[in-house]
Amino acid sequence: MSNDEPTHVVTRERDEVAIAAGELISGLIFRPWGTVSPSLYETGRMVTLAPWLTGHTARVRYLLDAQQLDGGWGQVEGYRLVPTLSATEAILSALTGGEPGVDGEALSTAAVRGLRLLFAWLNEDPAPALPDMPAIELIVPSLVDLINVRLDSLGEATGALPGMPRGRLRIPSGCDDRQLEMIRSRIRSGSDVPEKLLHALEVAGDAAAGAPAVRPTSIGTVGGSPAAAAAWLGERGRLDPADPVRRHLEAVVMRHGGPVPVGFPITAFERSWVLSALARARVPFEVPPEMLADLRAMIGPTGAPAGPGLPSDADTTSVALYALALLGSPCDPGVLTAFETGTHYCTWPGEQGFSVSVNAHVLDAFGQYVACRPREMARYRPAIRKLSALLRDHQAADGSWTDRWHASPFYATLCCALALNEFGGEQSADAVRAAVRWVLDGQREDGSWGWWEGTAEETAYALHILLMTEARADARSRDAAARGYRYLLEADLADALPLWHDKDLYLPVAIVRAAVLAAFQLVRRQLVVSDPYAHL
Repeated sequence: MSNDEPTHVVTRERDEVAIAAGELISGLIFRPWGTVSPSLYETGRMVTLAPWLTGHTARVRYLLDAQQLDGGWGQVEGYRLVPTLSATEAILSALTGGEPGVDGEALSTAAVRGLRLLFAWLNEDPAPALPDMPAIELIVPSLVDLINVRLDSLGEATGALPGMPRGRLRIPSGCDDRQLEMIRSRIRSGSDVPEKLLHALEVAGDAAAGAPAVRPTSIGTVGGSPAAAAAWLGERGRLDPADPVRRHLEAVVMRHGGPVPVGFPITAFERSWVLSALARARVPFEVPPEMLADLRAMIGPTGAPAGPGLPSDADTTSVALYALALLGSPCDPGVLTAFETGTHYCTWPGEQGFSVSVNAHVLDAFGQYVACRPREMARYRPAIRKLSALLRDHQAADGSWTDRWHASPFYATLCCALALNEFGGEQSADAVRAAVRWVLDGQREDGSWGWWEGTAEETAYALHILLMTEARADARSRDAAARGYRYLLEADLADALPLWHDKDLYLPVAIVRAAVLAAFQLVRRQLVVSDPYAHL
């Protein structure tokens, strides 16, 4: 049978999509802190900040193995500066500390290669533009300062490492070390630390160690970040293995045998996105009542944080509310008014940027609640209309959207197109059609979608847009979706590209898995394919 001929979906006795979804939900229970890829940035900080922690040698080797041919770290262009700065500084730290179990020549070679690339990036005009990522304006100058101190100690005049470039790294435009010093002075003084800054407490340097205004959570997290926790522990971590924060870090490093994720735990974030993706695509699965109860309990008077130690944010709060409403347990979304500004909904109070995906998720939360509670329409109609207009106004001329929480426009376009399709009214129909055209025009020869390369994650998002809007009735959309499905059958999620924004790019494994399973379910319900389960 040719690929162009229509076929009919084959239903197996055992619904393997449902089975896979059930296994995914079970994983949320058995791994409540979440499943997240290791981070080059965060692992580099742990090498420098916590050489006393279990898995130190494994972290150093992880960095050595991840170095690219050009001497840098990271896979996605435009996002490589932060991981390269962190890994280079960490290797210099390990080199000067005399790392047992690692070849000193390998460390020297890696350090020089990293330094040469950084000098080429930062000391030649124009310096690379910085992506919109959390605390990047503080992280970059803090790492540049640390590397310059390392260079000084190695002997700037003579060059202690063969081939090491001479001089000092420059701080790129857009970063200001004066702001960094102000933050450090504030922390030293014992003043309260803004909640959103705790996630990147390591930028405070020595001032972070034992900062009196910082209070770890009951499970030992600081700012939802291993590096922030290690920075706050300081030397106390070496001296007191029973410290709750150290014990938490010991548990974290066990996940990947040494390397650490950039944000952890992510309980509410992971559960909200997984449950909403599966439920929206009508994947058959059972959610334990206690998981729904826990998710409801995570939404406090100020909203829900992505995980312990992080501030409450509108994104997690709105997706949690949307998931609960989809699953028949609606909660009043009035708590979201805490994030309302005069023009939009912020991720958290005091946010300097703007996120279309956050506002799309707030629209989802209001719209789905009203769908469950029609009598509340008058109360939330103004916000629904305002958010719909806001999303339409931020759509690019080509039909896509971009966002500050994901590297790929396919994610932002998914969030906005689906929210407008369900809750944006007739006024949003043209915007949704434009998004569909952009998706169709962006399909690759192998049937995939992706901004840098074809990925299973971005292909799943494209399928959601094509099969959860009116485009599903269009022959071109259905043909494109069938080609995307065939790509997904062969895709290996083990090689997935980290595309989510934090201090470094990361991969929330369960969330991406849910998106792919949802795409399979949509294909099963709406498309003509020979066997939708063959490679699950």
